[in-house]
Amino acid sequence: QILPVLDEISQETGKSLVQISLNWLLNRPTVTSLIIGAKNEEQLQHNLGALGWNLTSDQMKRLDAVSEIPPLYPYWHQKGFP
Repeated sequence: QILPVLDEISQETGKSLVQISLNWLLNRPTVTSLIIGAKNEEQLQHNLGALGWNLTSDQMKRLDAVSEIPPLYPYWHQKGFP
């Protein structure tokens, strides 16, 4: 379910799926750091292309919605509580 949304956003931004995914993770409030790995300098440069730009709030919401994992009990029950 996530790949079609990533493809849409890739068309909108001109960025690769990897760059979109890394950028999305970097902008998640629960992610404090991100460790990327690279086999060579070319892959490292490609991964670093996730920096210096931001997904729109609409794109973030679409990725959040499609990647959401339904909470287990009792958390699904408590989700609506203030």
